[in-house]
Amino acid sequence: MKKKLLALVLAAAMTLSLASCGGSKTETPSTGSDNSSAEGATYKVGICQLVQHPALDAATQGFIDALNEALPGQVEFENKNASGEGNNCGTIVNGFVSEGVDLIMANATAALTAAASATADIPILGTSITAYGVALDLDDFDGTVGGNISGTSDQADMITEWFPEAKKVALLFCSAEPNSNYQVQEVATCLANKGIETKEFAFTDSNDVASVTQSAADYADVVYLPTDNIAASNTEAIANILVPAGVPAICGEEGICSGCGVATLSISYYDLGL
Repeated sequence: MKKKLLALVLAAAMTLSLASCGGSKTETPSTGSDNSSAEGATYKVGICQLVQHPALDAATQGFIDALNEALPGQVEFENKNASGEGNNCGTIVNGFVSEGVDLIMANATAALTAAASATADIPILGTSITAYGVALDLDDFDGTVGGNISGTSDQADMITEWFPEAKKVALLFCSAEPNSNYQVQEVATCLANKGIETKEFAFTDSNDVASVTQSAADYADVVYLPTDNIAASNTEAIANILVPAGVPAICGEEGICSGCGVATLSISYYDLGL
């Protein structure tokens, strides 16, 4: 039943075209060719979302809506939020494994890594993941995860287009999020090639967001914020520093931008989840 549900989900996903800067892609697992009818069958799907904020909420809702449309009345969802704590993700997905759910949807990197550690048998779909190779520590990642893991990914970058006179860019992110680290490294390389100086300003959790943001504002002409979950949960604190300082922020997604930024080139997280 687990393989059949994943095959149905992937078949539905193949009918969608998800676009972003650089494109969104579907990672292809080894699911076999069981596409037989699931009429009358019922499924239980566990959703582990790292933290509650608009981008991840939209991705979860898109995923739920897509499955309800494909399998109306046949799917029971157990939707749990880890409140920004990676350890909670482990507890949640271990509970899903114990219950024997048919599918796990892992929303954000910490949820995906926890799910990958918890089971090699239950199909896992990731979303809001920027780089699967980084998240899962895969060598020579070629775009296909394989095994029981699949999903969608996101990326965006637009600093120099909006602020061509900027000389110093602060890269503001959470050091505990591998995908944030990956994004700032990519942006730093891009900006270095254009002769722009960058410096990393990393907070460890919500407690030091304000102090680290102040240091970034003191340094930079422009701040870059990747698709970072701690940042997304603390946009007011970031705005309270950057706005009075007159330092603009380019953000990796719409939710963060609406809270503390001036511009973004963003995908739709609802469509990503869908």
